[in-house]
Amino acid sequence: MGDVARAAGISRQALYLHFRTRTELLVATTLHLDRLKDRDGRLAPVRAAPTGEERLRLWVRAWAAYIPEIHGLARALMNQAIHDPEAAAAWSERMEDVRQGCRAAVTMLAAEGRLAATLTPDQATDLLWTLLSIRNWEALCLDRGWSQADYATHIEAIATRILLS
Repeated sequence: MGDVARAAGISRQALYLHFRTRTELLVATTLHLDRLKDRDGRLAPVRAAPTGEERLRLWVRAWAAYIPEIHGLARALMNQAIHDPEAAAAWSERMEDVRQGCRAAVTMLAAEGRLAATLTPDQATDLLWTLLSIRNWEALCLDRGWSQADYATHIEAIATRILLS
């Protein structure tokens, strides 16, 4: 909190007038970053996709592109969630939003009869959500040195192979 206050040019006490805890600051920063990065505008093409396959591909690409932009803040919230129930709830809510994006693509595939017959919609949603996890992005891009382009290309290919009939 001291580092944030210094960077903002205010005292720690002034910062605590607005945010009682580090978690409150992280959650507010997350919401601000979503507005700043125009999350809803970025998702408009995904939501307007004419087919389930197109929605799936656009969703994977949109989320893959967003991860590196939010990674630092996401990592801070994940770390805080280990010890703080409020942060854990905030992280869980954020990941449920991602899961709902996955569910929307899967639901459209299922409605079109394009979902792989070996998967239920719940299983397909869970698989896609897990495939798109920030931890998987960290493992491939940060730990193994994959480029962002390779990550997006291969994750999209895996998702379509697994989920499409």
